[in-house]
Amino acid sequence: MYLEELCKKAKSAKYEVEKLNERQKNSALRRIAECLVNDAQSIIEANQIDLDNGIANGMHPGLLDRLKLDEGRIQGMAEGLRQVADLEDPVGETLETFKRPNGLEIEKISVPMGVIGIIYESRPNVTADAFALCFKAGSAVILKGGKDAISSNKAIVESIKRGLASENITTDAISLIETTDRETTTQFMRMKEYVDLLIPRGGAGLIKAVVENSTIPVIETGTGNCHIFVDESADLSDAVRIVFNAKTQRIGVCNACESLVVHKNIADEFLPMVYKKLKEKNVEFRGDDATCEILPEANSATEEDFYKEYLDYILSVKIVENVDEAIAFINEHNTGHSDAIISENKENQEKFSRWVDSACVYVNASTRFTDGFEFGFGAEIGISTQKLHARGPMGLKQIVSYKYIIRGNGQVR
Repeated sequence: MYLEELCKKAKSAKYEVEKLNERQKNSALRRIAECLVNDAQSIIEANQIDLDNGIANGMHPGLLDRLKLDEGRIQGMAEGLRQVADLEDPVGETLETFKRPNGLEIEKISVPMGVIGIIYESRPNVTADAFALCFKAGSAVILKGGKDAISSNKAIVESIKRGLASENITTDAISLIETTDRETTTQFMRMKEYVDLLIPRGGAGLIKAVVENSTIPVIETGTGNCHIFVDESADLSDAVRIVFNAKTQRIGVCNACESLVVHKNIADEFLPMVYKKLKEKNVEFRGDDATCEILPEANSATEEDFYKEYLDYILSVKIVENVDEAIAFINEHNTGHSDAIISENKENQEKFSRWVDSACVYVNASTRFTDGFEFGFGAEIGISTQKLHARGPMGLKQIVSYKYIIRGNGQVR
């Protein structure tokens, strides 16, 4: 069958990819970056097909933003490949060495994962990012993008394969599952014989489906119900700037602020300030009763609102008594992604940083920095919100495994 044959080819390719040295991998990544730039026009034309279909099907503006490619975003994809090429090779690193009393010398080294599967939605830039990281980490990759981006993904993968072929590297280092039905996606989740790790990137529904159906080990890259808590000691001008950036710089991303938590002692002053600024982008406020008393223009929030990743110009707002209530509220409603405190109080900063249960916790900065580029990892494969194996932005070092090499001189047990 089509899917099994594709997975078999990827499994064979992983043994070729893992033998490539750092120079070969870096040369290929830089060549593929050139191919993407040279093929920009054909990629944009393919992307326009997806955009037209999305508009015709009533796709949400936030999702259309994720789907859209232009020359700037393609240049960004190419730069992501170059940055990964510039990073230190994560394969073959000695992680630990020790010697046992019986004379056995044990070395722990990093090794490729093997075949990595990525299931993702309407973000075609993931196609290049995921390939670059998996390839540099010595693994083959199988991609299952959403049907909304199928034309874009095909064009990007064709460009990547041309780059690989020009470097005499197997083009099966990257595979795209072109069948877009759900049955194929479910079958892919069960290809444990061929796939070593599965990473879903997308909304809560996709991640839930993968976690519940996969027989392959999964790393969850979670949704982002990200909070900003404005403490009573905050510099309110800074707080307005940070919230404006975190909420509106890009709405269709997992590290955008979706919920604002405000200390009661500064709510009367701060909420009108931030409301005025966010109205420049027509952001809708959905607040608790205390918020609506201060801002009659705000709509009443439901309990569901406080759990929601909007990916839209909507912000939920909650007023709290103190930092402890803010922490409790955030831990109850967040998704373990990214949360921030705006505060000049060192004790409250420390308490918030220590006890908010998220992969990334910010002090006096926007949540928009939860990103592989911004952390210096190069392109990222996702933001892990789980605690096993990897957490936060997942770069090269988070997608390799390790093994032990034991050297002896005749020892028996």
